[in-house]
Amino acid sequence: MTTQRRLRKVKTTMSIHAHRRTLELLDGEYASIHHGRSHDFDDLREYQPGDEVKDIDWKATARSHVPLVKRYIASRQHNVLLVVDSGRNMAAIAESGESKRELAILVAGVLGYLATRHGDRVALLMGDQERRQDMQEGGSESHLERMLRRIDEAISVEGPRSNLAAVLEHAVRRMRRRSLIVVVADDLAYTHDLDVHLGRLHARHEVLWVSIGDADLMSRAGDHRELVGVDTGAGLPAFLRRDRGLRKAFDGASAERRERLETGLRTLGIASARIASTETAIGSLFTLLERHRRARR
Repeated sequence: MTTQRRLRKVKTTMSIHAHRRTLELLDGEYASIHHGRSHDFDDLREYQPGDEVKDIDWKATARSHVPLVKRYIASRQHNVLLVVDSGRNMAAIAESGESKRELAILVAGVLGYLATRHGDRVALLMGDQERRQDMQEGGSESHLERMLRRIDEAISVEGPRSNLAAVLEHAVRRMRRRSLIVVVADDLAYTHDLDVHLGRLHARHEVLWVSIGDADLMSRAGDHRELVGVDTGAGLPAFLRRDRGLRKAFDGASAERRERLETGLRTLGIASARIASTETAIGSLFTLLERHRRARR
């Protein structure tokens, strides 16, 4: 594998699926979600939606006839922890037909890249039913590349089942310094254990949640193959996938599970997003950062 291969793919995806202005907005949203900043003036740039009105330089705006805001040099480094579900559930197919693993790597790569661009330090914690793996914090692109490779290597169909609650419990014990914690998870059900561990993390840190959307198991797109669940190994025959009654029950159960997750996270005050495809990932992450920033006002 060539140097920077994983990170280069993330950057390429960002360029393909988000035009320049969207990337700038995404960059700005990340910069604005942290508490505090210094008063060391850096330069001026054109006002963008979401900027603080108090940052507008009115004299420079009057001279240029374009709203300009002041940019400041970050007062300190922030700590970012990526918590990734690396159980075999994440080796399944996502809603778009892509690999959930690839979407998880994209999410971790985009947010990690934004953090390193702003001088922040990024650490990794991932795990499944049997093990926990971590990487200490670092602030370089080479560190981020190693991190993305570790995620790629950890997620496998042959691996243990997921147990995100246990991984979050480990994060509660491990994280002492205030951090921004981003959870990258399967499209899972909200449980009491998740609620308890997330509540403890959110009391001390800022927490964001990203779900990787499940594939549609019903053959609505003309795919009549028999599917096999990566979690249980049980097959789902084609004739069952075509059954209208089962489709209705499947849709109802899926909607109820997602609603319970969203309600639980919203009750805790945790902003969340559901990533269904590479094509929509950048826009969904921008919305997530914006939602988190607005919730903190």
